[in-house]
Amino acid sequence: MNSKTLLSLAALIAPLAMAQTTLKIDLAKPGIPVSPTLYGLMTEEINYSYDGGLYAELVRNRAFKDDGKTPVHWSVVQDTGGGAAIALDERYPVPATALTTSLRLDAAHAAPGHRVGVANDGYWGIPVKPATRYRASFYAKTDGAGGVPLTVSIEGVDGKSVYAQAVGGRISGEWKRYEVTLATAGNVKPTADARLVIATESPGTVWFNQVSLFPPTYKDRPNGNRIDLMQKLVDMKPRFLRFPGGNYVEGGSVETRFKWKETLGPIEQRPGHPGTWGYRSSDGMGLLEFLLWCEDMKAEPVLAVFAGYALNGENVPAGPGLQPFVQEALEEIEYVTGDVGTKWGAQRARDGHPAPFKLRYVEIGNEDGFDKQKNYDGRYTQFHDAIKAKYPQLKLISTVNGKDWLGQQQKVTSREPDLIDEHYYYNPMQMMNDAARYDSYERKGPRVFIGEWAAQEGDPTTNLHSALADAAFMTGMERNADVVEMSCYAPLLVNVNPGGVQWRYNMIGYDAQASYGSPSYHVQKVFSNYLGNVSLPVTAQKVGTQTWQEAAPKETPQLLPPAREVPTMFFSATRSEQRGEIYLKVVNAIGTAQSVQVELAGAGKVAPDGKAIVVSSAKKEDTNTVAEPAKVVPVTSKVSGLGKEFNYNFPPYSVTVLVLSSK
Repeated sequence: MNSKTLLSLAALIAPLAMAQTTLKIDLAKPGIPVSPTLYGLMTEEINYSYDGGLYAELVRNRAFKDDGKTPVHWSVVQDTGGGAAIALDERYPVPATALTTSLRLDAAHAAPGHRVGVANDGYWGIPVKPATRYRASFYAKTDGAGGVPLTVSIEGVDGKSVYAQAVGGRISGEWKRYEVTLATAGNVKPTADARLVIATESPGTVWFNQVSLFPPTYKDRPNGNRIDLMQKLVDMKPRFLRFPGGNYVEGGSVETRFKWKETLGPIEQRPGHPGTWGYRSSDGMGLLEFLLWCEDMKAEPVLAVFAGYALNGENVPAGPGLQPFVQEALEEIEYVTGDVGTKWGAQRARDGHPAPFKLRYVEIGNEDGFDKQKNYDGRYTQFHDAIKAKYPQLKLISTVNGKDWLGQQQKVTSREPDLIDEHYYYNPMQMMNDAARYDSYERKGPRVFIGEWAAQEGDPTTNLHSALADAAFMTGMERNADVVEMSCYAPLLVNVNPGGVQWRYNMIGYDAQASYGSPSYHVQKVFSNYLGNVSLPVTAQKVGTQTWQEAAPKETPQLLPPAREVPTMFFSATRSEQRGEIYLKVVNAIGTAQSVQVELAGAGKVAPDGKAIVVSSAKKEDTNTVAEPAKVVPVTSKVSGLGKEFNYNFPPYSVTVLVLSSK
């Protein structure tokens, strides 16, 4: 956009924005109950969200299956005078496990003072932090009857700095699991320019399998999650977690779908599987780990089950061929909810969690609108009838029938779902233009689950412009709480390193050492943290507009759509009857402050003092990064001059939550 266009756009916006906007919140009317599950999280294995992300394992390719020919992410360590070679070896699987491929170290030229070994470079480095204890473990065997002594260390990639070291024991001729603790000193300088090394100064051949390194984890779970990322998620106060995700539940093929039974038990019993975004999943984040993730956030699980459609187009139509997958879903639900007297409830207890988990929502498949066979109606019906027969209390979610483009590709007509999943990925202006979408929805029939949505601008995490659009769309959700029961943004996580990003627009970014929330993250957190149980009627007048010219379709570039007038401000208000507070949410989407006259009609007493939580910045392109994690973050301040009527000046490019006390 050139300077002349900017000037003309500013001239268009300014007169409209200067008009006094009025906002009436009608407390005399009962309002609409807000679903307690309105804001949640959606997750799938994309952008190294689990392996290399939330799942705290630091070793990459720990079971040597990421590549069938070469031990990727592993290298030879050989000091001056030493000599060694490494290779994959499938001759010696670890008995009674899923570990079929080992890493062979040929250390014939090891000698005292001349160590040789293997090193793993982690997920773009091994994070070293001061005063930190790491748990290292591995399976090993040797061909030497006398045993080979090993040392385990975390050291710089050049081998000159050793941050932590321990003796790994003398390795015998039989497979055995070894575990050591590595502790860094308090004065260690944080770095990710490090590697894990297992080495020896004794000649011989050593085989390794499932080499693992865990830092401290959230709530100290042994197969747990990264602390900083978990804390960011907990701080959002999500009401649910949709898992195991979108494409991840389907798999690239039926064979490579998320096979939940193969993700249970000790990690050595989990074979892993090819993911859907170009890399292999270790399945360290298994079904129980998803459920524990929910438990740690005090969130409900929303379980997505495989429904007979895979990303490569494979399709299992309704009938006898689909029945094994229906049975698999019933057993999965039993694992989640069954008591210890059931087969799969007893398995969950053996896995370490005797108590059943609360489950109210099950989604049948994912994005089945893409299925060219268009037989989801029959598949959904078969799942629906079987699940409702055994678990009539569960709410079932259809992936089609929504008013989104994908949901319109086919229909479910044989049964009525409890909820419809809609997906929306827009640029910011599209999202703002669509913020009133649910104003026109019918007030009967299935309610809406917005299972994936995001405004998309900024890379690899979104910028303030996207956050403004996200907030605008969420005001529409809150105003229409009788239509929208649940929503979750996507994607949630991204490893920002080169090669870690498969999807450009994401909520939370991180590398091996640090993490940050995007402006969209902070807006989502503020909306979730300040949500009442009743949505109040809101009427706005004299709201300014901005002109948006939508791009022409690529296939018909000559057909330029007509320009649209998009509001510059967006509003919602909810009331917490328990806390006696009103949360007025206002989005100012332009670079000019806007004044609003607010009237609380039918209010009792409104305290003159309250507080404002504001997310804003000087430019809408501003964003957060690993280097600048707090450039766009919420700022909380006290506000005075409030009452049944008051005037408030909303800053440029801002999302504001005004907290009003009303008894």
